[in-house]
Amino acid sequence: MGNTKGTKLYGFSVKMATEEDIPFIQEITKDAFLKYIREAELDNIEALNETYEDIKKDLEEKYVFVAFINGEPVGSVRVKINDDGTAYLSRFGVRITNQNNGVGKTLMSVVDKVMREHKVKKLMLHTAAKFFTLVRFYYGRGFYIDEVRKDKGYPRALMIKEYR
Repeated sequence: MGNTKGTKLYGFSVKMATEEDIPFIQEITKDAFLKYIREAELDNIEALNETYEDIKKDLEEKYVFVAFINGEPVGSVRVKINDDGTAYLSRFGVRITNQNNGVGKTLMSVVDKVMREHKVKKLMLHTAAKFFTLVRFYYGRGFYIDEVRKDKGYPRALMIKEYR
């Protein structure tokens, strides 16, 4: 084997979030959604005003996952599973410095596994239709655009992934 000196090895891990992860989730969300508002050409977004209590409530009502690289929290996502066999994904974010290195794909793989375990038929999310790279990311994970609305003041794509 060749010289591995200077090679950086990453160890990914994903876990269900606990209350002690809330400060990390807040930081990750803020970091990721600041980029989101820039890319979508928005002034502000609900996710940036989220409180500790808001996240604590989500921990009680949703599946909340945190991704780590070598023990450092770098991504998070939330999913609410509904009684009708559907689920809604929200607050998906990866720190800007850790984007494009597999964190998002890893988180989405965990979400897919949980959706299949719970026999979810359809996973939905909204994203800014103007955020091309994010829309493309979701397409790469098997989502499609079902509709675009401007109910929040900007074009938001409802994206759906169907599980068989």
